[in-house]
Amino acid sequence: MTDVGINAPELGRVSEISIETLAGPKKRARKEAAIRSFFFFAASVSVLISVLIVGSLMKETWTFVSEVDWSVTWGEIGWFPRQGLYDMPTLLVSSLIVTIVAMLVAGPLGLGSAIYLSEYASKRTRKFLKPILEVLAGVPSVVLGFFALVFISPQVIERIGRNGWLVIGALIIVVYLMLVLGWARQLVRREAGTELSTQVKRVMVLTLLVASALILIWWVNGVAGSSDPEAANFFTVKGSGQLAAAAVGVGILTIPLVASVSEDALASVPDELRQASAGLGARKMTTTVQVVLPAAVSGIVAAFIIGVSRAMGETMVVFLAGGAADQAEFTASPFDGGMTMTAAMASLATGTDSVVGEALTFQSLFFVGSVLFLITLALNIVASRFVNRVREKY
Repeated sequence: MTDVGINAPELGRVSEISIETLAGPKKRARKEAAIRSFFFFAASVSVLISVLIVGSLMKETWTFVSEVDWSVTWGEIGWFPRQGLYDMPTLLVSSLIVTIVAMLVAGPLGLGSAIYLSEYASKRTRKFLKPILEVLAGVPSVVLGFFALVFISPQVIERIGRNGWLVIGALIIVVYLMLVLGWARQLVRREAGTELSTQVKRVMVLTLLVASALILIWWVNGVAGSSDPEAANFFTVKGSGQLAAAAVGVGILTIPLVASVSEDALASVPDELRQASAGLGARKMTTTVQVVLPAAVSGIVAAFIIGVSRAMGETMVVFLAGGAADQAEFTASPFDGGMTMTAAMASLATGTDSVVGEALTFQSLFFVGSVLFLITLALNIVASRFVNRVREKY
């Protein structure tokens, strides 16, 4: 055999290696322990701050819940906390209107921007457009609030008018119905070996979607020809700020967030999938719609949930352009002035050390904050479970 140059004394020295000799210098071990302790302290402080925030929120919320007359929190004419009327549907419906309209603006534009930047734009174009999109995210919300109040409301919302919004509503319903029918057509074309439970779920979802479309058609038709003043005024635009103007402003504010997260999700899809689709003769649009988007659906859903949370938690835009001061009557029309949960909290406590009004006026702010916190928490839990369920690992 060839002599490799290892003699007996060297073998003896190798056998003397122990855990202590592999641990390295004690100074290095102390430094690692200090760094680990610092990061643990930082994480603990973050958790402690979160617990203190939730604790302070729940303390005043419990005071409100235990002392309020619950008959004044549902079915009243509106949100008048200084007079002891805490109608929560007024705030919940307004918040829902703003969130839905904002996502109708931010969803298509944000996702479309992400698809273009990820799939179609050249490197030079991407380097030019993406910073501009990120700059839009840095615009202060108070600036967009004034923009919505002085431009979007009078120049866009009010100029379109009642008949224009009726036409737009009808077009939205038609597009929605076409999408539902297209989805149903795809379900029919799928393989026949699908499990019975899956087929039942698909039929139930399809039935619900079609029923929703029919209800919307009936509702718009009823509003268009109704002699009831309240129904007839649903699409009548009121001046001096509306929920629709505030919602468009919130949507503009949310576009960069949806676009950035969606673009990251699309960029994480391996290029091998695109190349395989192109190798099979698929067009760019087909590859994007049927390969890339399904592969990135978990990230896209996460982007939309983050956008919904952002829209629901926005304060300054709806505070300035929502068309209500520190109180609001109940409305289900986006063209009326209204007040969201965040705007109610901001407007009621503005300029005072303690909120003036009924005994529970101050505590009502914490109750509204708790409701908003629970809604956001539920959205994140549902989104997390959905994302984990549909996530594809490569």
